[in-house]
Amino acid sequence: MFDAASLTTIRYEVSDSVATVTLNRPERHNAFTTTMCDELASAWTHIRNSDTVRCVVLTAAGDRAFCSGVERDSIADEPPYDPMTYQDPGQRLGPRANECWKPVIVAVNGMACGGAFYLIGEADFIIAADHATFFDPHITFGMAPVFETAQLLDRMPIGELSRMMLLGSHERISAQRAHAIGLVSEVVPVSELLSTAQALATKIASQPPLAVQATVRTLWAARDLGRQQLQAVGNTFLGLCTSTEALAQGQAAFAGPRIVPQIR
Repeated sequence: MFDAASLTTIRYEVSDSVATVTLNRPERHNAFTTTMCDELASAWTHIRNSDTVRCVVLTAAGDRAFCSGVERDSIADEPPYDPMTYQDPGQRLGPRANECWKPVIVAVNGMACGGAFYLIGEADFIIAADHATFFDPHITFGMAPVFETAQLLDRMPIGELSRMMLLGSHERISAQRAHAIGLVSEVVPVSELLSTAQALATKIASQPPLAVQATVRTLWAARDLGRQQLQAVGNTFLGLCTSTEALAQGQAAFAGPRIVPQIR
């Protein structure tokens, strides 16, 4: 049973059908431990099964770091490395790894590096505070950023991804550069980061939930399937969201007050 009050490494709150999940180890740059992996996996499972939550904002406490990857001190507690049996703990962090297909907005405040890309890579879109930075230090410390590269491969131009991975700790991508190359969709002052993400999440949550989840499924399938393959299974995704109730809600939206769109 998921108990938000018992969480020690993350915070969990729900308002207006939006869940806000906050990494909560600011004194350690919100690095993840086995406990954080367990708590995030539990939260994603709860969100997946919740009739109340329709959209998620994932952010972090403090403004120095969104996440600095794995807590290096915790590596000493792991059993000896065996390439035949090793299971990367970071692969349990994200929503898609836990079969949660509700839309997730990641709000990056501060430094995001290394294992942070497990979370960023499984976002539907990313908003960054104007002081945020992105880099991957693996190669500097003698490791290959294999899983991080896989997460970012279709989010960044290959030349930009190669540069970030090969330069390691020697260069960081600014929020402004991340926006220019399409890694993040918007850059805002840090004081507006959470409110901006939550406002967007509330708008998404106001729409028919089945249509929203089917759209998320379609977008993620499109990343892995060819165009003809996606078209071949298109009716499956349409069937996920087509219901009398959803269509009635959509017609009511057309008949109701006109939505005034935000221009960006």
